[in-house]
Amino acid sequence: MRAGAGLVTLGVPKSINLAIIKIKPPEVITLDLAETKKGSLSLAAFNEISLMLKKTEVLIIGPGLGKDSSTYNLVKKIIMHCTKPMVIDADALNALRNNLSILKKHQGEIVLTPHHKEMAQLCGIPLEKVLKRRKFVAQTYARHYNTTIILKGHNTVVASSNNDLYINKTGNPGMATAGSGDVLSGIVGAFLAQGLKAFDAAKYAVHIHGLAGDIAAKEKTQMGLIASDIINRIPDALKKCS
Repeated sequence: MRAGAGLVTLGVPKSINLAIIKIKPPEVITLDLAETKKGSLSLAAFNEISLMLKKTEVLIIGPGLGKDSSTYNLVKKIIMHCTKPMVIDADALNALRNNLSILKKHQGEIVLTPHHKEMAQLCGIPLEKVLKRRKFVAQTYARHYNTTIILKGHNTVVASSNNDLYINKTGNPGMATAGSGDVLSGIVGAFLAQGLKAFDAAKYAVHIHGLAGDIAAKEKTQMGLIASDIINRIPDALKKCS
């Protein structure tokens, strides 16, 4: 929302919806969904999610989903049937291991946001290869699966299916903190919702995300930086780029 999304709906398991309502920002709407016995989203939630997607511009999927097999099946089914632009992160990336061909069945634009280890696991390649050949790996898999890939880390790499490449120079080590990647996914989703193409949304998002982290670190220090500090500085980063 700080990056310009007009309305955000958070899909959550039914059993925690009331608890989430008490702590969520007042601007965010929740959608309570069918869950597994362990409390993560269930494949049975697909129909309700499909109805919701008819009213939305963009889907961000992955953060906090968990690793239940039913949840993974839900993720894969959503990716195959959703026609809206999509940001795939965190546990949704894990669901795609050994199932990357599903990406080719999605009709809208896709942005993947893996860090190095997730990229290695997702593609079934050695971590050392990802670390040594970051640009090559990102471009190769972005082209092959017709996606935009944000390969997170120092000097984050953004690669498109058309061989576009961007190397980000903003950001600092303090941003390697819990929730920082989720903030990035939110910024990408917000930019997609405002009509940017996937590669542009991704490259501008990583720049703004890193810049907001740099601004926040000047006040909070890199050691004391937390994800909400980055969120609070997004408007300042946007001002600097306007």
